[in-house]
Amino acid sequence: MADTARKAFVTTLVAVAVIVCALALWKVKIVVALVFLGLVYAAAMRPGVERLAEHRIPRPVGVALHYLAVLAVLALLLWLVVPRAIDQVDQAIGGVPTSQQELSQKAKHSTGIKHEFFVGLQKRLQKLPSAGNVVHMSVSIGTKALEALVGVFFVFATAAYWIFERDKAIDFLSSMMARKHRRKVRDTWELIDAKLGAFVRGQLLLVAFVATMLSLAFWLIGVPFWLLLGIFGGIVEIVPVIGPLLAGLVAVGAGLTVSWQVALAAGIAVIAIRQFEDYVVIPRVMGHVTGLSPLLVLVSVSAIGLLFGGFYVLLATPLMAVLVTLLDVIVRDKDPAEEERPAVLFAKEA
Repeated sequence: MADTARKAFVTTLVAVAVIVCALALWKVKIVVALVFLGLVYAAAMRPGVERLAEHRIPRPVGVALHYLAVLAVLALLLWLVVPRAIDQVDQAIGGVPTSQQELSQKAKHSTGIKHEFFVGLQKRLQKLPSAGNVVHMSVSIGTKALEALVGVFFVFATAAYWIFERDKAIDFLSSMMARKHRRKVRDTWELIDAKLGAFVRGQLLLVAFVATMLSLAFWLIGVPFWLLLGIFGGIVEIVPVIGPLLAGLVAVGAGLTVSWQVALAAGIAVIAIRQFEDYVVIPRVMGHVTGLSPLLVLVSVSAIGLLFGGFYVLLATPLMAVLVTLLDVIVRDKDPAEEERPAVLFAKEA
């Protein structure tokens, strides 16, 4: 009887501990997500840092050069895109009304999508909050912006630390395993790291390619907001399956503000570029770096988006890549050392 009671107590204690840990992780899920994002970004940087180290450039300097390159690209995009985007917005709506009377005149004389835009804007202006609410909203927006900046800094800091701490973490985990499994643990970790890094680098190349091709196509067709729509189409490429579909719908909607012919041409352009990307660009740039089927990607993106929210969709594919790799090694008993190391921009490891 005493032995049964002791086993029941231990089982209950373990179950309670698991539930408490699960609840704690749920409460700090944003921190867990940011840490995982930092690890993924570190995986993308690591080959570049190591390549620079081979040329006698210290690893801390290599990490700093990667971050400076990111900042330089962002600054260049802002310098090239923002002024032209503002011009496109102003030209598309024919100038923003500066008074309630001008807005009423615009709403009366405009047609189609523009009419709906101005009517909607007029209704929103009539429901503007009081001065106190405006101050409260401004504080809330400022707080959200500060949280976003802190999140970005946290991700970059995590990635930088992980560049130097990964090998120590692997050694620590390996030391907890039986000696015969230590090599397999290290090979599995390095395989996951290679997959995540190749996925991120390939995804960035695809974003640049899609944004450039769509912007050029929309400009030739005469779609309003061609630059904004092209950049939007490139950015949503990060979200598998759903992103390209959303980009096509937005492009067709913008084309309808001109004519159905422009909308049809915009839709055809999106489909053509997408097909070229699927059958020519992706096989050459990324191949099958994650080992995931399109159906599994769609299901994982939808499930994670519904459970956790839109931000976590960005982590759906990397997370599934990690889980599938672990299942291959643990359940299907694959040897990670014999698996092909995916590579984008960098030579494959021997």
